[in-house]
Amino acid sequence: MITISIDPIIFSIGHFHLRWYSLIVISAIFIGIWLALKEAEHKGFNKDKITDSLIWIIVAGLIGARLFHVIDHWSDEFAANPLRAFKIWEGGLAIWGGVIGGMIAAAILARIQRWKLPRLLDAFVPALVLAQAIGRVACIITGDAIGKPTTGPFGFAYTSPNAMVPQLGVYYTPTPVYEIIMNLLIFALLWQLRKKNLRDGMLTLIYLSLYSLLRFFVAFTSSYKVIALGLNQAQIVSVLVFAISMPLIAILTLKNNRS
Repeated sequence: MITISIDPIIFSIGHFHLRWYSLIVISAIFIGIWLALKEAEHKGFNKDKITDSLIWIIVAGLIGARLFHVIDHWSDEFAANPLRAFKIWEGGLAIWGGVIGGMIAAAILARIQRWKLPRLLDAFVPALVLAQAIGRVACIITGDAIGKPTTGPFGFAYTSPNAMVPQLGVYYTPTPVYEIIMNLLIFALLWQLRKKNLRDGMLTLIYLSLYSLLRFFVAFTSSYKVIALGLNQAQIVSVLVFAISMPLIAILTLKNNRS
């Protein structure tokens, strides 16, 4: 059992607060951009055009991530004070919202630029899942997205009054740690598979299927609000994504075998 005493706020100047959450998420974004550009260039895309497009994809991803979180927590966090929805620096990003928002933006930009969308997404997914792993470190420090109360053997308790946990001094399941491990394992696999002669889109589908499958089970340790059938938002989206990606993997595999 571990007690975390780090203050989520690094320092304050008047009403300005520099938070670990913002610093780590920004670091994750920049590392993701660097890797995405490297992979996109390797796949034959124009680096300058990809750089311009990534800005819009990231913005769309952040909007989607925040929107999913706000919808999920509207009644208990935002209904009384809707303006809190804009305080993204305090924490609260739903990963599936970010993935879906970013992919929608990528699809629009690919159509405008006449890029092959599956090939473009294949260049981005290793960077995406690595950025996800780094970003979850922010959740450990702030207490955001922490799991259910636990009696052990592994749990986090928080002492800072700025931590985003229901109660200080109570040990909670470290769901973000499990997600970091999950994301790093997926990244390691994608990093190796990208060297194989896979059909365009296969790497993206492997990411979606693996992430949705593992996230479904990891989310049982979370304290996310149950929506339907005993499942939370992350699990419901995971089921839908898995149900879509697996048949597409089968179709691409059949096409590859025929060719």
